[in-house]
Amino acid sequence: MSAPAASIRQLAINTIRTLSMDGVQAANSGHPGTPMALAPVTYQLWTEVLRYDPENPLWPNRDRFVLSCGHASMLIYSMIHLAGIRGVDAHGKVTDRESLTLDDLKKFRQLHSPCAGHPEYGYAAGIETTTGPLGQGVGNSVGMAIASKFLAAKFNRPGYELFGYNVFALCSDGDLMEGVASEAASIAGHLKLSNLCWIYDDNGITIEGHTDLAFSEGVAQRFRGLGWHTIHVTDANDLVSLQSAFDEFRATSDKPTLIIVNSVIGFGSPNKANTHGAHGAPLGEEEIKLTKKNYDWPENEKFFIPAGVREHFQQSLGARGKAASHAWQDRFAAYAKEYPKEATEIQAILDRKLPAGWDAGLKPFPADAKGMATRVSSGKVLNMLAPHIPHLIGGSADLAPSTMTLIDGEAGFSSHHYAGRNMHFGIREHGMGSVLNGMSLSGLRPYGATFFVFTDYMRPAMRLSSIMHQPVLYVLTHDSIGLGEDGPTHQPIEHLAACRAIPGLYVFRPADANEVLHAYRATMQIQKHPVAMVLSRQNTPTFDPLKVESTEGTLRGGYVLCDSKGHPDVILMGTGTEVALCLKAQETLAAEGIHARVVSMPCFELFDEQSKEYRDSVLLPDVTLRVACEAGIRQGWDKYIGLDGIFIGMSTFGASAPADQLYKHFKITAEQIVLRVKDAMQG
Repeated sequence: MSAPAASIRQLAINTIRTLSMDGVQAANSGHPGTPMALAPVTYQLWTEVLRYDPENPLWPNRDRFVLSCGHASMLIYSMIHLAGIRGVDAHGKVTDRESLTLDDLKKFRQLHSPCAGHPEYGYAAGIETTTGPLGQGVGNSVGMAIASKFLAAKFNRPGYELFGYNVFALCSDGDLMEGVASEAASIAGHLKLSNLCWIYDDNGITIEGHTDLAFSEGVAQRFRGLGWHTIHVTDANDLVSLQSAFDEFRATSDKPTLIIVNSVIGFGSPNKANTHGAHGAPLGEEEIKLTKKNYDWPENEKFFIPAGVREHFQQSLGARGKAASHAWQDRFAAYAKEYPKEATEIQAILDRKLPAGWDAGLKPFPADAKGMATRVSSGKVLNMLAPHIPHLIGGSADLAPSTMTLIDGEAGFSSHHYAGRNMHFGIREHGMGSVLNGMSLSGLRPYGATFFVFTDYMRPAMRLSSIMHQPVLYVLTHDSIGLGEDGPTHQPIEHLAACRAIPGLYVFRPADANEVLHAYRATMQIQKHPVAMVLSRQNTPTFDPLKVESTEGTLRGGYVLCDSKGHPDVILMGTGTEVALCLKAQETLAAEGIHARVVSMPCFELFDEQSKEYRDSVLLPDVTLRVACEAGIRQGWDKYIGLDGIFIGMSTFGASAPADQLYKHFKITAEQIVLRVKDAMQG
């Protein structure tokens, strides 16, 4: 069948629209309206602006495209197919197959299809991040822009511009209503991220109806107040005005840019409207036929791609990207000869590998009865690692003095110094989490710190770290009632259980300085999962290696820290600061002829990965009297202690008082452990 009589540009735009309509209709679910409206915007961006090589989709200096309005996923799937982006295998090698075939598009939203309901990172090359929850994608884009600035400042040399990519994010009314977007936009404006462009689809429609129901702010005014440059394009179909806006973005060197584009959902033009079913439901066969007729399209053809359309993308985006990526490869080869040390560091980042000697600075802590807070030893270990891992970068949500996360001798990352490794995220936990994900997706090893209780504010981003298999490190201090006088609002009670409930998130709660060291050793080698490092405010003893087993057992998640003289009568388990209570209880019990084994369980997730033989050697099956001690709730412990096991911990919220008084008040003490064990043995 011959192509409809129209210009190649309009043919391409209408192909994007009709593929989106057909995909949603075939699935009988999804959102066709936004892809239809944004087809010309995305077309213009990809064909005329985006530096991206479809034949080399992991080219390090490619521009990033983020579809933050992830419900419009058929838009990016259509673009990936039409652009001819090549697939990438599990090892990051480009293959000869297409990233998304037409058959893949026909299986939109079906089981095992790479075309999921919202774009999922790792399902297909060309998807730079998972954008399900609104606001997270634009948050990720800020992290990507930070990474571009950091890599450029750290590695570029005169005559060798290796890094300097731009980041484009398509976003919706819903994205900009979510608070995380405001947090991330505030960070971007403050940092003057001139390589960041958000394209806001201002179509006035959300699921409940017109945005006037709940949203009447002046978006442009808000973003100007946040330090952004703003541009207004009144018609999403006006390719000339769109190009002018993109050119203006590229000419803006001192701030990020927001392009506000007016569209009407379903068509793109404010002069045409078809919102019936276009936002959150298929159009229906008859409506699709009428729409295709309006496009001068074959009404009964499904997933129709006119001759010349894919070639058009190859001749524009493809040719431009291929030339740029090949030039980059040549430039990097020359750079490697002149700057071999830096080239090796870059290659490690690109390969997602730790540099040689990354753990050379790790030195054990001496025994100390007084000890130190694990947040303090964490800060010391971070500084042992930082000189040997140049892409380890992070900071806190305005809590660096409390979370001990500053890298000694490093400057702050700022608009005046993009090579700084100490991030200042401000009091923005949710935004920080989304930014960390973007940094990780760009190859950095980022960490972000706050008080443990405030993981409630960034749980969505932590969950997405795990969904995307990103090795983001969350440094979480003030881990229990041990923080003391700040009271119940600041004392995490249910948070260990809540974090452990996130599949794939490794939760470490180390018991002393050397467990902290080994927890970090394990963390840096975990390449496919995020880690929550949960740390105390109060001191805990540094164990004497002459009296306990090696804390290297931390690398297995759980281990026998101190065994009994004879076969155990009881197993005492704990994490964090409560392990010291188990050791003290063990001494008391031993004096009374009761044999107790003390097991430290710093990471459930790692322990559960060990062989059954190892786990049984630690938690002896024939010892059914088991006690767990942790200053949190019981949830999650029953798999180790059994339904009849003894739990020494919290069942209510905390209180405001000095830490030692709180532990006594809530009966989280060695004496209570002893009492409960003796009662159980007598019963």
